[in-house]
Amino acid sequence: MIPLVYDQINRWGKDDDFFLALLKKADVEHVADLGCGTGRLTTHFAEAGYRLTAIDPHEEAIEYARSKDRSILWIVGDSSQLQPNHFDAVVMTANVAQVFLTDCSWQRVVSDAYAALKPGGHFMFDARNPTAKAWEQWEKDLTPDIATDPSSGEPLEIWTEYEGFRGDVYVFYETVKHARTGETLIHQKMELIFRTQEQIHESLALAGFSQIQAYGDWEFRPATEKSNSVVFHGIKSSRSV
Repeated sequence: MIPLVYDQINRWGKDDDFFLALLKKADVEHVADLGCGTGRLTTHFAEAGYRLTAIDPHEEAIEYARSKDRSILWIVGDSSQLQPNHFDAVVMTANVAQVFLTDCSWQRVVSDAYAALKPGGHFMFDARNPTAKAWEQWEKDLTPDIATDPSSGEPLEIWTEYEGFRGDVYVFYETVKHARTGETLIHQKMELIFRTQEQIHESLALAGFSQIQAYGDWEFRPATEKSNSVVFHGIKSSRSV
């Protein structure tokens, strides 16, 4: 995630609409947005009337986010900073779940989310379905994304180079260049892991979540092997203390 251009190349889509609908359906008030990035969606949650705590380890991204809405509590950090038994919902959007590359780090996040929720609270997040093999389509796109330098107004190009899988981890690189001069401004390595629906379901159950739902492709219908994206929704037992 490159804060300089992230909002410009990630426009509003049906995934954003779905998370707003899912929160409304859950009937919650206090939401933790874990891995909030630049706050692109967080601010819309706030506009919808939710009370927000937003956390991300990327300091520059949080600076961008804080400039948009200072009524939101923005925190530079990770899931360990979620206050226990405090939230009605914890959300992770934009496939943040895929950046936790080890089983240990992923299970820690799931457990932290569980601990942060009030009894009856909701954990919601999305991930790409590995059986859909999204990377095959990514690798066919050889054109850059276009953005604008917010400080100078100069046009920018965002080029992506795909290395492929190193074991279970998919590796690629993003480079931001000045379109006019070709000067490289940012070159960043990206790594993702594609967990199966079964693996994610098991990790949620292990943490204690129940009533686990898996929705496919931004619709309130069960995910299948053909779904490109899966939204998981688990509930903390109302008897939890």
